[in-house]
Amino acid sequence: MAQKKQRILVVDDEEFNLKLLVGDLENNGYEAVKAQDGKIAIDILKNDHNFDVILLDRMMPNMDGMKALAKIKADDNLKDIPVIMQTAAASSKETQEGIDAGVYYYLTKPFEINVLLALVKSAIRDSKKTRLAINKANAVYQTYSLIEMGKFKFKTLEDVSSLAYLVSNFCYNPDEALFGIKELMMNAVEHGNLGIKFEEKTQMMIADCWIEEIEKRLKHKEFKDKQAHLSFERKKDMIEIIIEDMGKGFDPEPFMAISRARATLPNGRGIAISKMTSFHSIEYIGKGNKVVCKIAPDSKNKKDTK
Repeated sequence: MAQKKQRILVVDDEEFNLKLLVGDLENNGYEAVKAQDGKIAIDILKNDHNFDVILLDRMMPNMDGMKALAKIKADDNLKDIPVIMQTAAASSKETQEGIDAGVYYYLTKPFEINVLLALVKSAIRDSKKTRLAINKANAVYQTYSLIEMGKFKFKTLEDVSSLAYLVSNFCYNPDEALFGIKELMMNAVEHGNLGIKFEEKTQMMIADCWIEEIEKRLKHKEFKDKQAHLSFERKKDMIEIIIEDMGKGFDPEPFMAISRARATLPNGRGIAISKMTSFHSIEYIGKGNKVVCKIAPDSKNKKDTK
């Protein structure tokens, strides 16, 4: 049986751009559906929720990208579809507006097809992992909420996925906590233990060889014995999660917010989004290879990031 194609809604008012984007996506194995403006896109989405990604132009007549995005995020059937915003308006203020509204992937015109494909793959992968994890987390929350503390070790991306699902179930809101736990654990593996630098990962993701490089390094004698650790403790009015790797550490400060430069790349947003969506506070200790994350019952409404 042929594998079902992943579907992308492409929204752009310029016919030439629309034709070009649809052609590039279809030539790379995707099913692309066209919409000439935000209003048409919303009309399509009202009748068809089955999209893996929405590629949304910002500047359009009738209904622009920001207004369409607001309607998407307000609809329970649509809000979890990842949105990649393409725009020539890429000032820091406009980028931040999009990020605050729920856009974590940006394409600044003009862009190259390999960057578009890397962002699409990244958005689909992140969305699938999050949906799967939320389903698992919600299914077993009642049981895991009785656990007071635990200590774990992990090494591979498979370990990260399994353990992140497990630990998120210990938290007040599993679906809220999951993304941040997974992202910081992934940082511990790839940037910490395996020494993959930010710029290296960007190139790997664009070249679509990121997973292969991680598997290769995990087998290398320099890295094969390195492990990361996670501890969990439920306190009186707070859940504390500590993640520590065996790497050289790094300066986390530039990654605490989503910068304009990184908004157009397929990586580099994990810590900032974790801060925004998952934790009451994040604090990196010492040289940066140990992070203490705290989750309060009201973590969505109360943030204190160091």
